[in-house]
Amino acid sequence: RVLAGLLDWKFVDADDRLEEKAGMSIRDIFQSEGEVGFRDRESQNLLELSELQDHVIATGGGIIIREENRELLRRTGFVVWLTASAPTLWARIQADPTTLTRRPNLTVGGVEEVESLLESRVPLYETGCDLRISTEGESPDRLAAAILAAWRELPPTRE
Repeated sequence: RVLAGLLDWKFVDADDRLEEKAGMSIRDIFQSEGEVGFRDRESQNLLELSELQDHVIATGGGIIIREENRELLRRTGFVVWLTASAPTLWARIQADPTTLTRRPNLTVGGVEEVESLLESRVPLYETGCDLRISTEGESPDRLAAAILAAWRELPPTRE
């Protein structure tokens, strides 16, 4: 949101949009359609969002699981991987009041489950991002400024 403000662009949270279109929470989609059904919806949502101009789009962490999503992200946007340690991510999940009502049951294994997810996803994130930036101890303002500075250094054909 802060980056979108700096650019005077619109901000879209892909998960919020997906839930709005589905008329149910991500948790409910997982329960009724399974992970494959959710990932199908997620991919379709990303395809539609990728057509937007002058938008900052926040995706869920699992968007990179499918190769077609990684390719679409690389082809249509400047992709920033916001990193944090497993304990930090676990603490954020626990502190988020919407976790229980919105998120699937992937938070039952504690920090070990987060570590396992990271281990499987890190190679995908590494191949799918233009910028990797740690969020540990950083404010949203500082992160947005760093992302904007990196984006402005791109060659004109890449913007």
